[in-house]
Amino acid sequence: MNQLLILSIDLVLCLIAVGLFLPITILFIECIAALFPIRYKTQNNLSYRPKSVVLVPAHNEAATISKTLTTLLPQLRPQDRLVVIADNCSDDTANIARQSGVTVIERQDSERRGKGYALDYALKFLEANPPEVVVNVDADCIVHPGTLDKITSLAKTTNRPVQSTYLMVQPTTPTPKDTISALAVKVKNLVRPVGLQRLGLPCLLTGSGMAFPWSVIRTVSLANSKTVDDMQLGLDLAIAGYPPIYCQDAQVTGRLMEKQAAKSQRSRWEHGHIETLLNQVPQLIKASINQKRFDLFATALDLCIPPLSLLVMIWAITMLGSLLAGIILGVWIPGILLAIEGLILAISIFGAWAKFGRNDVSGLTLLAVPFYIFSKITLYINFLVKPQTKWIRTERDVVDVTVSSKE
Repeated sequence: MNQLLILSIDLVLCLIAVGLFLPITILFIECIAALFPIRYKTQNNLSYRPKSVVLVPAHNEAATISKTLTTLLPQLRPQDRLVVIADNCSDDTANIARQSGVTVIERQDSERRGKGYALDYALKFLEANPPEVVVNVDADCIVHPGTLDKITSLAKTTNRPVQSTYLMVQPTTPTPKDTISALAVKVKNLVRPVGLQRLGLPCLLTGSGMAFPWSVIRTVSLANSKTVDDMQLGLDLAIAGYPPIYCQDAQVTGRLMEKQAAKSQRSRWEHGHIETLLNQVPQLIKASINQKRFDLFATALDLCIPPLSLLVMIWAITMLGSLLAGIILGVWIPGILLAIEGLILAISIFGAWAKFGRNDVSGLTLLAVPFYIFSKITLYINFLVKPQTKWIRTERDVVDVTVSSKE
């Protein structure tokens, strides 16, 4: 075979292996750091509860809004308010919320749709009598006892955004794919933030259960329709000088969708994640250099990790190509590098499962991981062909969500 072609194949495989080294190594560092006990606790003055407003953006959430409000109302203090934003609703969401005795504001704008626009509308509503802290909870979530106390006090004490532990309950009759998906969410929303906390670094905003000092949330614009507007908000605030902080003891629980709804939900999350990675990592690195801030550089590195299934898929395909190149062409350096990276990746995932996921996912279920990854090939191909870059509501399956008060 032409020597130039062999060298070209060797170079391409080596470049991919080197490119994978960064996200795999960062994932390894975060997962291993999460295994160690915390060395310090962030100062959190629970004796003082700031005046807070809880915002619940809701688009056609009549089936779930009552359960969410039921978990929030007992946690309010006399100085607090709970505001539901009935955003472009065509169902009974607003009336159901009013029956719970909370403040309801309604918004109709078919052109500007999405959570970001709803929250921006609510913040303008609050400007006449602003709170000290604003909390955002999605309308299909269960807020565990004590969560509001912890995140509002921490936000006020640190003057930084605070992200609760945001996990997912599996559907009523989960498939192995659902179980693996819930584990992937746990790695992203619990294990990695815990690791970053152990390292003294900021986290990304992952969604529901977020608290913001009023003076901080008003420094950036929320009016957008991005598929992962929470992640983008966290990055904007970090660049503005307010990197989010993680509160492991506070917990909010959502739920994975079933069947076709699950496919739409995963597309929205993962397409948005990839889009944000590609667009924002350069911005974060540039800002870290201009502002001389290591925390922004660390956030850029954290954001470099793609969705876990995509990372494993790229590694597996490249590893297979490297093995073929080794057998046919005698080119083994890329295969050796990828084998080492595969070991690091396996240790990261197994360590995260062993400490944080073993009670939810059996070792036998882990054997379904390759099938789970294979099932998402179409999702990633769709990103290349027609990425989902705008917010589209996931149609809800009506299921009962019950969770314990402690993870």
